[in-house]
Amino acid sequence: MDDGNLKILVIRFSSIGDIVLTSPVVRCLKKQKPNCEIHFLTKQQNVSILQNNPYISKVYALQTLTSSNHELLQELKKENYSFVVDLQKNLRSKRIRFALGKPSDTFNKLNIKKSLLVHFKKNLLPNIHIVDRYFEAVKRLDVKNDGKGLDYFLQEEDYIPNDALPIAFQDGYIVIAVGSKHETKQMPFDLLVRLCQKIKGEIILIGDINDKPKANKIENAIGSRVFNCCGAFSINQTASLIDNALGVITPDTGAMHIAAARKKNIISVWGNTVKEFGMYPYLPQDMQEQYCIMEVENLRCRPCSKLGFRKCPKKHFNCMRMQDVDKMAEIANKWYEDKD
Repeated sequence: MDDGNLKILVIRFSSIGDIVLTSPVVRCLKKQKPNCEIHFLTKQQNVSILQNNPYISKVYALQTLTSSNHELLQELKKENYSFVVDLQKNLRSKRIRFALGKPSDTFNKLNIKKSLLVHFKKNLLPNIHIVDRYFEAVKRLDVKNDGKGLDYFLQEEDYIPNDALPIAFQDGYIVIAVGSKHETKQMPFDLLVRLCQKIKGEIILIGDINDKPKANKIENAIGSRVFNCCGAFSINQTASLIDNALGVITPDTGAMHIAAARKKNIISVWGNTVKEFGMYPYLPQDMQEQYCIMEVENLRCRPCSKLGFRKCPKKHFNCMRMQDVDKMAEIANKWYEDKD
């Protein structure tokens, strides 16, 4: 395959965090094959995550449940790709690869081994991050991981003006991610209130519009030290809040991976999922001390899912309710001390 004329399509439909985790593959493709042209296929709602990436020439949007996907496939065929990198690996991405009829590769999702851990608590998973498994898909192109971590690119216009935040927050704040797609990944309301009470400085709550009522209750319980930004800003503007923070406290969700991409201090709070699935904060080797994993160990019911549930199947939700809030607050308060 001629490196000078490579045109590569990368496929990853969702979600926010998973797309951020593909960024090392995109960067290494472009830097190690500098003359290649990289396109990315994702869902429409995730286009903004990729639009600032200087390594990507074009982003295609998959229209969910519409007939326009036929037209999209015709456009992709016209691109005459040299190679397709499938980092989604599901039935839909397989169909696209088949329709394009070009050389392609993907990675091992380890679903059987994940299911063994979920259902039988038998851990046969390799100790390897999903980012490193993603690189299996570009092995045939002789592209290797450069070890520089994740990327999340922001433009000047993505940054929220200082006067959009209360004055007290302009001297430093901590970000707490309120929500997650699955409720069994979320920190419950009472835990968040206790955590905010123990943190000494200003706190910004982030999440989407669905998280706003929960965040409003937290803001009302704590007072002016807490500022609710849930649903108020775009994903890139929210990423700018993360970028300007002293540190981020987040469950296993997209905010965690954005924080890792921006090389922030991170407290990563794990509920029904476990880091053994390979999706913990991915930072360069010399920055490993910047994140802390918080989890309730030795719970026989954990993990109860590869993804999550609307409610705890056991009804006690101990994987979150038994979290060490004092330790989280101690680490967060140290971020304030180190600032001064």
